[in-house]
Amino acid sequence: MAVRVKICGITRLPDLHAACDAGADALGFVFYEKSPRNVSAETAAALLRAMPPFVQSVGLFVDADPAFVEAVLKTVPLDLLQFHGDETPADCERYGRPYIKAVRVNRDTDLLKCAAEFAHARGLLLDAHVPGIAGGTGERFDWGLIPPGLAGAIVLSGGLTPDNIAAAVRQVRPWAVDVSSGVEAGKGIKDAHKLAQFIAKAKAS
Repeated sequence: MAVRVKICGITRLPDLHAACDAGADALGFVFYEKSPRNVSAETAAALLRAMPPFVQSVGLFVDADPAFVEAVLKTVPLDLLQFHGDETPADCERYGRPYIKAVRVNRDTDLLKCAAEFAHARGLLLDAHVPGIAGGTGERFDWGLIPPGLAGAIVLSGGLTPDNIAAAVRQVRPWAVDVSSGVEAGKGIKDAHKLAQFIAKAKAS
């Protein structure tokens, strides 16, 4: 089974086209002002209009005010929501949309408990735990911390690059992988060559 690939932090039309042409299954749009990859609802809506069929759009939020999320959803027809902060299951479920929940992993993280707590999520996105930073750090965590009995769909993230993605997929066997900084030329600017390498290696592993 080929792993699915999400390219997160899309801010520009050329990057959207490069990701889709390379075979991305999903594109992520960041609605978080502290991120260098933050986009406005209007920009995201324009980008979504350029997306080809069968590529999913994912909106990333970090401890956002519900009114803000609802305002974005009125403008941007997102397929999937991604919550990357300290949201509770009730916080994630209040919009009546399918969602994935990000978990920042360190040695103290009980992933089995997280999977049970967010049982209604489409999956858990496992990212590196970097104090004070919600994501997009370019740091990876110890993949050995993922318990073999973890139920549900796993989305592996955190420090993935074209150089390590094949090893990551072989070791973890995730349902999907998520990359942002690992395929960038600069913050918020994707590198088309790295994109193509990453997706090809992920799907071949």
